[in-house]
Amino acid sequence: MAENISSDILLEMYETMIRIRKFEESLIEPLTSNEIVCPVHLYIGQEAVATGVCANLAIEDWAFSTHRSHGHYIAKGGDLKALMAELYGKVTGCSKGRGGSMHLSSPDVGLPGSSAIVAGTIPLAVGSALAFSMRKKDAVSVAFFGDGALGEGTSYEALNFAALRKLPVIFVCENNLYSTHMPISLCLADVDIYNKAEVFNLPGIRVDGNNVIEVYNVARKAIEDARNGKGPSLLECMTYRWRGHVGPSEDLDKGLRSKKELEYWMNRCPIKIFEEFLFKHSILSEPEKIQIYEDIEREIEEALTFAKDSPYPDPDDSGTLGVFKT
Repeated sequence: MAENISSDILLEMYETMIRIRKFEESLIEPLTSNEIVCPVHLYIGQEAVATGVCANLAIEDWAFSTHRSHGHYIAKGGDLKALMAELYGKVTGCSKGRGGSMHLSSPDVGLPGSSAIVAGTIPLAVGSALAFSMRKKDAVSVAFFGDGALGEGTSYEALNFAALRKLPVIFVCENNLYSTHMPISLCLADVDIYNKAEVFNLPGIRVDGNNVIEVYNVARKAIEDARNGKGPSLLECMTYRWRGHVGPSEDLDKGLRSKKELEYWMNRCPIKIFEEFLFKHSILSEPEKIQIYEDIEREIEEALTFAKDSPYPDPDDSGTLGVFKT
């Protein structure tokens, strides 16, 4: 399944997944001590989805994120210092300290924005794809969203319009089985999200969202088809968030998910699965693994120092989050 993926790309994806995981873990202490006060939705456990999809994207391609945005930002090439500073509300943040965790913006790497509005960026991704198509640009847009977004009418309107116009947009549903604190079965009459593409005559594919190689291969085909004028695809990536809906808690005290369920998914850790594959095929060695971890941990420490040393925005300056063009 990985024969057509170079060792360099495989190692890059491994590093991206480690970077997302270690960065997210580094937030637990400052969140617990209230050093970071903005609401933070952690991506731990879902690293393979953002990594596998974004590894197929160029800077010119746009990815639209959600309130659980750190993984997409990092996988798209976002700077850790700018991300950490944003979470600390500093002016050196990627959104000038005014967006926080849920409203990241980094047009320079092809992440125009994320939003706390459920399904809010799906029509934006479709609109961007329409602009790419009208201007004959060789670019695609990707809409990342959770399973809860399928409870919003705008999702279906966006799917219909994108299918009608054969727009270069990929719909990536990160199905982590819970919409906020409710199991998906209590939110959707039909929990097979990938099947919803059929009514719009679109390819709908369910993917093991904890297998980065599978995500990469399926996303590559969908993105190539979009670039070649074949229109959009809907990818349903089955995954699981280890932490609660918001913050570092595991949410086990709320009685909504069991410790047994959490342990099952933690044993299916996407990084562990991928690491075992890399070792088995002699793509990664133990010394290389140690070096990768050390380099990333140093990068995160530097980002933390940068964020703490950076100034807050001037309250008298309305500021701007930057200007970007399609």
